[in-house]
Amino acid sequence: MQQCSDLGEDFALSSRNGIIALMGSGELTATMVEVHKQLLADLPPHPRAVFLDTPAGFQLNVDQLSQKAIEYFATRVRQPMSIASFKSTEVAKPYEAEQAFQTLREANFILIGPGSPTYAVRQWRQTAIPEILTKRVQSGGCLVAASAAALTVGSFTLPVYEIYKVGEDLHWAEGMNILGHFDFNLVVIPHWNNAEGGTHDTRFCYMGETRFRKLESLLPEDVSIFGLDEHTACLIDLEKGEAEIRGIGRVTLRRGGAEIYFEKGDRFALEVLRGGFGGKQWRVMTPERPHPERASDTKEESFWDRVHGLEEVFRVGLDKHEPKEATNALLELDRTIWKAKQDLENEEFISQARDVLRELIVCLGVKLESSPADEVDSLTPLVDEMLELREQFRRKKLWKEADAIRESLQRANIILEDTREGPRWRLES
Repeated sequence: MQQCSDLGEDFALSSRNGIIALMGSGELTATMVEVHKQLLADLPPHPRAVFLDTPAGFQLNVDQLSQKAIEYFATRVRQPMSIASFKSTEVAKPYEAEQAFQTLREANFILIGPGSPTYAVRQWRQTAIPEILTKRVQSGGCLVAASAAALTVGSFTLPVYEIYKVGEDLHWAEGMNILGHFDFNLVVIPHWNNAEGGTHDTRFCYMGETRFRKLESLLPEDVSIFGLDEHTACLIDLEKGEAEIRGIGRVTLRRGGAEIYFEKGDRFALEVLRGGFGGKQWRVMTPERPHPERASDTKEESFWDRVHGLEEVFRVGLDKHEPKEATNALLELDRTIWKAKQDLENEEFISQARDVLRELIVCLGVKLESSPADEVDSLTPLVDEMLELREQFRRKKLWKEADAIRESLQRANIILEDTREGPRWRLES
């Protein structure tokens, strides 16, 4: 353990402030590959990358999510990644918790992603994790807080599940306020431009405009809101004193009834996030039209409507065992992507659509793997049940009923053979 402690202290010797990267979503998609590579390239040679699993610690697939992160970084980013597993204060035994803490102390690139922000904050509040994360950034490391994790780093966090899924009253929960250690009084909201609701407004991290305006009114006046579009990142470089926007969307800063936008490729001074006004024009906020009336016929939206529609057709076909429907959906999705390429669609959108296509192909493979390999495998569960019923009749000397089962099976080309070891069956060729 002394060797590990010394290693962690070596990382702490850096006096250079690091980077906090906030992502609205897509931290493990094609959109963010180059962003991760850039962040890692800014670190000393041979960076140590770690994925912290706490936000999804309550989910049954938490380990699969961690494995996905490892595979994504290995294959797409070309960077080894290890796991700091701290699923909950109840699950983690003292030794396991210390292992997770030490893994974080030795890292200089820490990724935290999907799950529940309020769950994560509850697990971390009485641990060393918030302090470790802060010190890693102060020591020149990079903290990537994406999706649910982005909600935790501000002064308050949004109880998304509790409000959107459970129906609790509108309220804010206490955040970890890691940003507060660097003089940012912010609430971070990912999924700012979410459109999954279709017929209802799910912008502003599934809250919709009406609810979110009420939530804004519940915040202290000195707290600003920092909204991140999906597949969009804001890289806060504390050493350079500037932020850069990457990805495919924009970020929105709201303060005192006004807001400004920063688009992909924009750079701006961090003083803007600390209360300054910067060089951009602030816009006074006014209520927008209801979400369903928003422009829905743009090139980007029509493309994604098509992609998501075909994805749904494929999944329904797969669930209903309709191979023709599922196959046609895959072929049409491939054609849609090819046509979008010819139409000079956004390259990052095309890359994401290809990820969707690959995911559906994997789903098809999983379905095939779980299906019976041949006719015998398909019939075995049913025949075994009928043979058990026949044995019950035989034990009760109900020979007529037992023979009826044999005859029924024979009419289906299933031949029974009674042996000393018990009945056997085969398909008649």
